[in-house]
Amino acid sequence: MEVGDRKVVSFEYTLKDKETGEILDRSAGQPLTFLTGVGEIIPGLESRMYGMKEGEKREIVVPAEEAYGLPDPNLIQKAPREYFEGIDLEVGLPLQAQTPEGQIINMVVVDFDENTVTVDLNHPLAGRDLVFEVEIVNIREATPDEILHGHAHRFGGHNY
Repeated sequence: MEVGDRKVVSFEYTLKDKETGEILDRSAGQPLTFLTGVGEIIPGLESRMYGMKEGEKREIVVPAEEAYGLPDPNLIQKAPREYFEGIDLEVGLPLQAQTPEGQIINMVVVDFDENTVTVDLNHPLAGRDLVFEVEIVNIREATPDEILHGHAHRFGGHNY
């Protein structure tokens, strides 16, 4: 069986920044499992996995536009310093906020003074070309429930 539409795929990966070679993330023995065709992983990675078979390894380069997108200047915003009371601010500090609806918003401090704090709400990997070293661990047909729910289900304590 190979990766294609409506399959449940488990894979090991190491994620690197293409420009620096820095390792950004890895599965480390905990395969990532997803249902194809529903947008559970970045589109540039999923589309390049199609046709791979169990046990196959591949280096997959995903340009920023097909990963986390390009940085949006509208997502760099200023907020009153009082919103950040009690926080020891520094440039590069990752922060989280919560909307009244309970949604978590991730941001990074990019500048601050005595009156305002400038935060970047772009995904931390926006604008970065990525390299994934992938190994397909398991592929199976998705169940009707998984297709209906739009995600892979766990069976017997495993992701596949």
